Amino acid sequence: MVTFHKTSDTFKTGSMTLPQKYYTSDEMFEREQERIFNKYWTCAGHQSRIPNPGDYFLLELFGESLIILRDKENQIRAFYNVCRHRGTRICEAAEGQFSNSIQCTYHAWTYGLDGKLIGAPFMKEVEDFRWGEYPLQTAPIELWEGFIFVHLGLGEPEPFAETYSPLIGHLSQWNMGSLKSHTRIPYDVNSNWKYVFQNFNECYHCPTIHPLLNKYANYTSAENDLIEGPFLGGFLNTTSGGSMTVTGRTCALPLGNLDEGEMQRGYYYSILSNLLLNIHPDYVMFHLVFPEAPGQSRVVSEWLFHPDADQQPDFRPQEAIEFWHETNLQDWHVCELGQQGVESKAYTLGWYTPRESLLAAFDEHYLKIMGD
Repeated sequence: MVTFHKTSDTFKTGSMTLPQKYYTSDEMFEREQERIFNKYWTCAGHQSRIPNPGDYFLLELFGESLIILRDKENQIRAFYNVCRHRGTRICEAAEGQFSNSIQCTYHAWTYGLDGKLIGAPFMKEVEDFRWGEYPLQTAPIELWEGFIFVHLGLGEPEPFAETYSPLIGHLSQWNMGSLKSHTRIPYDVNSNWKYVFQNFNECYHCPTIHPLLNKYANYTSAENDLIEGPFLGGFLNTTSGGSMTVTGRTCALPLGNLDEGEMQRGYYYSILSNLLLNIHPDYVMFHLVFPEAPGQSRVVSEWLFHPDADQQPDFRPQEAIEFWHETNLQDWHVCELGQQGVESKAYTLGWYTPRESLLAAFDEHYLKIMGD
């Protein structure tokens, strides 16, 4: 049985905000790449984005480009977007479909969907060339509840099942692996990525920043079950008894065999290194957070629904999409205001309230893995 804790029950008195350098320093940003984004697994997206063999999309982060694709055997793979001939970038389009192979347009070196080199003009004439030694470079990949995770670090990563053990089976009742992608919206946010994570982990700001969300969610009802470490979150009760939509009612088929409590809650989890999950009885909305500079982030939000939802006459996805698009814009704006403030010489450490217990937990874990 999952045990939930009131936010005030988990709060550590005396918790204060992070020093300025963690939001503004190029040195800290580079250290984050090494100690967080090269250590933890990075969520590339949901498997429903590539439903058919040959479907692919690109993951771009910290100067690297990975091809995430589904091969002929329906296995999802991750290849570095680098030709083994002379290192040329192979794919330019952000997403698409390969027929039966992947070809570099520079000199027509060609690879199977499994990454093996199958064509290299004139290389049959090279006596010592061993074709099997030049497949596309792979990145380790794992699936969790339908989400695709890749590892960007060098060497053998810690097994996903060990690092992410608190999540294994934790959210299975929502059947997220079977859900279908409906809408994806990218946002450019002039803010440090940690402000996005920290803002996500509290609803202390909801009454003043989110009038629509505050109308349908009881922010004082927050209870959390993941309260320390790299994975944080819990739930809020809805006041409408429905869902987090512009009408307060559900807009699609239920995602699973949910109990009465789950049908009247929104669940929110932040998962290092870059996944933020909003889980509702009738849809999932998630954010992928991609740091680009100390004061710049790219956030991609995506909405998932029951695979049969679009066949129902009462399917109203826009009610969920409009709700969170409005809320997202409000969140990104206040994150940008936070970034502007933390860059000021007037910035000093501030005190967290009991309503911000998960922020204190996030900071504590962040400082630990940063070695500070």
